[in-house]
Amino acid sequence: MKAIFISYNQAYNEEIVELLASFKQRGFTRWQDVEGKGGFNGEPHFGNHAWPVLNQAVLSVVPDGKVADILEALKKKDAESPDLGLRAFTWNIEEEI
Repeated sequence: MKAIFISYNQAYNEEIVELLASFKQRGFTRWQDVEGKGGFNGEPHFGNHAWPVLNQAVLSVVPDGKVADILEALKKKDAESPDLGLRAFTWNIEEEI
């Protein structure tokens, strides 16, 4: 099992959840109104008068066999609109209850 953490521009709102559903990945936790600034380029997303855009974030624990396909779909989505901002990170899940 792996955890995929996805941080993305609020413009993607439901698209990310729909993307996960397209891989039959039902479970996730979503945070709204997440502030951030990309490490490579792009504008800050701080939700204020100077930088009004905000992010959202999703954490989903998925079987190892789905990870590569989900990441590839996210990479494709990011490439379609690179100025919006979308990042995804994975890490191993050691145990669960």
